[in-house]
Amino acid sequence: MVQEKKVNGNSIFLTTGVVVHKSSKHIISAITETPFYTNKNENSVLYLGDCLKIMDSMQKESIDMIFADPPYFLSNGGMSCHAGKRVCVNKGEWDKSKGIEETHKFNLEWLKRCQNILTKDGSIWVSGTSHVIYSIGFAMQQLGFKILNDIAWFKVNPPPNLSCRYFTHATETVLWAAKNNNSKHCFNYALMRKINNNKQMQSLWSITAPKQDEKLYGKHPTQKPLALLDRIISSSTKEHDIVLDPFAGSSTTGVAAYRLGRNFIGIDSNKEYLNLSVKRLTFEQRVKQQIIKEETSSLEKNLDRPISV
Repeated sequence: MVQEKKVNGNSIFLTTGVVVHKSSKHIISAITETPFYTNKNENSVLYLGDCLKIMDSMQKESIDMIFADPPYFLSNGGMSCHAGKRVCVNKGEWDKSKGIEETHKFNLEWLKRCQNILTKDGSIWVSGTSHVIYSIGFAMQQLGFKILNDIAWFKVNPPPNLSCRYFTHATETVLWAAKNNNSKHCFNYALMRKINNNKQMQSLWSITAPKQDEKLYGKHPTQKPLALLDRIISSSTKEHDIVLDPFAGSSTTGVAAYRLGRNFIGIDSNKEYLNLSVKRLTFEQRVKQQIIKEETSSLEKNLDRPISV
């Protein structure tokens, strides 16, 4: 059952009071690395390490959907604008380019592993700017993915271009692809039409940057808005499906998956980002437990007897 609830004044949609029919335990048991974090319900799991190595140990055709926000390799000493201030674009060693050949080789390697672990009807979403998305698209074509859509995510109110030598960068591309040409990918067309005022949803999405409450415990330098991941997961998965993010960061994918009643596996090589993920996922679990507690209490009053949960 999906219900709308208010958290910090914002509407969120939660799946509550359900029995999980699909589990990620069989996938987790095959992974050689010890989980960095597992939530109480064992439907949100994080791993600290190299995503290539960890995906190598996953069972073939076990993941229903993948969202990936890979390094854009933009840390080149340049400058950008954040909150009205000039800031350095450098994000860390993980975002430094070693040249276009090495970048493409890396994209081929992690996409190859993603394709291997996707179910036969699974799909993958990959976000990126012009610096990396063309390599991603070409790599997908080389590997035999079937590209379904290229979503233009319009970043409402983007930061200004400081050099005044280019148009302001106001969009990011999100590629959606099926495992191969034979895949019968999941697309919840009716739901997407419903939330778009009963009109077909187009591939231009206007979504603002992450809201302040999404950064309650800190922020990731390339954090994606929950609204974006909510739409992606809602459109291309079923309840209890298994969602993987190989570059999890602060686990916006995990938060959205948890709220929607999906299983989540996240991987990241940065412990600081995973600590932030744990705080966010723990908060989500507390919110859901409180909602279930309130609903149980209400039912007990109506039935005049205790209920075991």
